[in-house]
Amino acid sequence: MELGRQVLDQQLVDRSDLNIGKVDGIVLELRDDGPPRVAAILTGGHILAGRLHPWIERLVSRLTRGWCPGDARPIRIPWSKVKKIGVDVKVDIAADEAMPWEHWVRDHILSRIPGA
Repeated sequence: MELGRQVLDQQLVDRSDLNIGKVDGIVLELRDDGPPRVAAILTGGHILAGRLHPWIERLVSRLTRGWCPGDARPIRIPWSKVKKIGVDVKVDIAADEAMPWEHWVRDHILSRIPGA
């Protein structure tokens, strides 16, 4: 329970100190010979929407399947890439690996706005 309180909804920061989103979920690995182990953290609108309500999750999934470029699955960051948990969660990945949707919006929508 402490892990959820310490990690969920915390800001994710990449190795260059860029904000790359929030921690929306935690993946646990069940083992026969011991307690569960944290395998990864997840970020993406699907996960947050599912925590709010199943109906909202279905709506978000439907919208992103229609509009999202390429793979619309949540980003899975292995627990081994988590370097520090404090005010935010620092991970050893580049922002480009964790934000394909944001880059698509920047390149295809925001760049077309005059003065952007």
